[in-house]
Amino acid sequence: MEATGERDKQWWRSRLLARRAEVGPRVRGSEAAALARAVVDVLPVATVPDESECWIAAYIPVGDEPGSTAMLDALRSGGARVLVPVTGPPGPLNWAEYTGEQDLRPGRYGLREPGAPALGAAAIGRPRVLLVPALAVDRRGVRLGRGAGYYDRSLPAARPDARLVAVVRDEELVDVLPEQPHDRRMGWALLPEGGLRELGGIF
Repeated sequence: MEATGERDKQWWRSRLLARRAEVGPRVRGSEAAALARAVVDVLPVATVPDESECWIAAYIPVGDEPGSTAMLDALRSGGARVLVPVTGPPGPLNWAEYTGEQDLRPGRYGLREPGAPALGAAAIGRPRVLLVPALAVDRRGVRLGRGAGYYDRSLPAARPDARLVAVVRDEELVDVLPEQPHDRRMGWALLPEGGLRELGGIF
């Protein structure tokens, strides 16, 4: 059962990556701008009256990933402090605070990361909203990643009331994806045109 599920996921990954490769820079830029406008809808939920700071976990898009640093800048302009992953050995993700594109530096694997000190894997326990990159998500909340397992190992350390939001292109919200026992379902999807869309959870 496990092996079959993984083969199904690989089929989906190949299909979705091929579609993303066909997206031109003009469309990619338009969708990134739309995500930067739509992402502010998560701010009211990320802000907790009895907590002094509003933290949101996100990611720095590279390559064909939806979004841009404008999405992170919009969160900061709305009063949030933003955590993003920093590269390291296989295992739970390490995190650092995003303080603006001007402070980014090259990381491993062609990624970019903040120059700020790393805060450790446990920092993911701070945010009430986590924006999670994905190749696709289905209407039940099943997320398909790239297969490295970094988020599978990281999400268990998130706070129990964290809202998990998969960030995908509109066509990457699909009816059903293959699911395995270790998969953590998302409650919401953030789409360029569709905005913040409820899936199987409560926001």
